[in-house]
Amino acid sequence: MSAALILASQSAARRAMLSAAGVPHVAVAAGVDEESAKAALVGEGADARRLADALAELKAVKVSRRYAGDLVLGCDQTLARDDGVLFDQPRDRIDAAMQLRSLRGRRHRLTSAAVLCRDGQPIWRHVGVATLTMREFSDVFLDQYLDAEWPAIAGCVGCYRLEGPGIQLFSRVDGDHFTILGLPLLAVLDQLRMLEMITK
Repeated sequence: MSAALILASQSAARRAMLSAAGVPHVAVAAGVDEESAKAALVGEGADARRLADALAELKAVKVSRRYAGDLVLGCDQTLARDDGVLFDQPRDRIDAAMQLRSLRGRRHRLTSAAVLCRDGQPIWRHVGVATLTMREFSDVFLDQYLDAEWPAIAGCVGCYRLEGPGIQLFSRVDGDHFTILGLPLLAVLDQLRMLEMITK
């Protein structure tokens, strides 16, 4: 296809991170039935880390089989509360409010996985984890927050954007900013330099 990295995703956030870092890439939809794959993995007892890693690999492998010789990056992110309960993207504003109430006053983990494939075979993988603690915000604040941010956060698994008003939901954030955004970018950049896809 090209000498550029192929991103097995149409994620605007991941594309923006790669572009801002100066990484030439082409985005291709993975065409994976994520819901079915996720349900099967969870049914097998996969935790948040394994789930993110397996889905990232599934996307990278599928696209890589279509583009012989090209380097393909697959990514996925999961959110798990401190008791292990997994969360999906909200279905609607009511669902977003319910999710935020269930995360309020508690810690949760964002796990972002990246897998590089060539010719249908994984050649590198990395999983980054960030831990975030939501403060005990009021219901009044929650309503005001959703008035300001919905539907922009509809595609966010945690119902927040730290680069916007979402930062006000938190009392503590521990972890790499890029991992929180859905791509462990520093580790990916290191590997791309090792593979001579970008300048050392």
